[in-house]
Amino acid sequence: MDRNTQIIRTSWIGIVTNVLLAVFKAVVGLLASSVAIVMDAVNNLSDALSSAITIIGTKLSQRPADRKHPFGHGRIEYFSAIIIAVIVLSAGITSLIESVKKIISPTEPEYTTTTLIVIVVAIVVKLVLGRYVKHKGTQLNSDALIASGADALFDAVITLATLISAGIMLLWGVSIDGVLGAVISLVIIKAGIEMLASPVNELLGTSISAELANQIKKEVSEFEGVHGVYDLILHNYGPEVKIGSLHINVYDTMSAHEIHGLTRKITMQMIERHGIILTVGVYAIATGDNKQTELQSKVMQALRAHKDIVQVHGFYYDEKEDKISVDIVPDISVHDETRFVSQLTSEIQSLLQGIKVDIVIDHNYSE
Repeated sequence: MDRNTQIIRTSWIGIVTNVLLAVFKAVVGLLASSVAIVMDAVNNLSDALSSAITIIGTKLSQRPADRKHPFGHGRIEYFSAIIIAVIVLSAGITSLIESVKKIISPTEPEYTTTTLIVIVVAIVVKLVLGRYVKHKGTQLNSDALIASGADALFDAVITLATLISAGIMLLWGVSIDGVLGAVISLVIIKAGIEMLASPVNELLGTSISAELANQIKKEVSEFEGVHGVYDLILHNYGPEVKIGSLHINVYDTMSAHEIHGLTRKITMQMIERHGIILTVGVYAIATGDNKQTELQSKVMQALRAHKDIVQVHGFYYDEKEDKISVDIVPDISVHDETRFVSQLTSEIQSLLQGIKVDIVIDHNYSE
């Protein structure tokens, strides 16, 4: 079963469970002539909305690439997660407003045996459903499922708070509905904001995890002929599609045919293992007894000696223009990059006696 099928199946479980719970509450409410329980049943039907949104979002994200969207529609999943997070956030804010009203104007709640039975059943069902859906969301890397599962869990927490409040009311005659509701509402609001942040960051272009970046660099560096991996950049076009690029160091003795074969192997492995469409650029390491090798050694050694430089790569000497270019990754403590490059350029130019110097600032986008 593929990822999208599992997401849709899990969402249908959420819908069916909420509908069955709504039917149970409605029947009990009608038999007990309780308007509150019947209205709670209607609320359960609205809870199925988050699962329905997940299904719609997943279906739309499966649409093939077209001229306007050459990388597919995978990012629609993030919009689904945003909508569900907004629903959770709205529920938290609404609950907070109602709780504050109860604190200002407290009312004495009435609880019957029927009401308590419905509350207990709702708690158990929502806890099981929420844990299951959230677990599947984490397993399938689906923000929408995670948000939907969290929505169910928060419903269980709110209902549990009602049960605790009922117990205290029955035992000691003290109503803490408002205070308890306010505290839980604040927790829900905080969680809603956090749920909203994840898909929004994905749409804005968040950095990939350090674990994935290190894994990619490790795998690429293990290819025969690769002597360094640099400039890893990845763009997320949905949980299953990533587009990116990196550079590798190879000896200048490799032929174009050999480089072609090497980069082809790397790109194929990235697609097969990680679903990443990767472009591989090449930096040539000078070898042999010549001016290029001598200059490379001098420049790289001088730049690596700087404590404010994290990485040096991409050295190239243009014999016709008598000019060298090299890329550096400065430390995060360097704020004035223009001044820093100017200082380094002057230093390297004095070292090379007349050769033109072009120092390019790179940034580490993967860590």
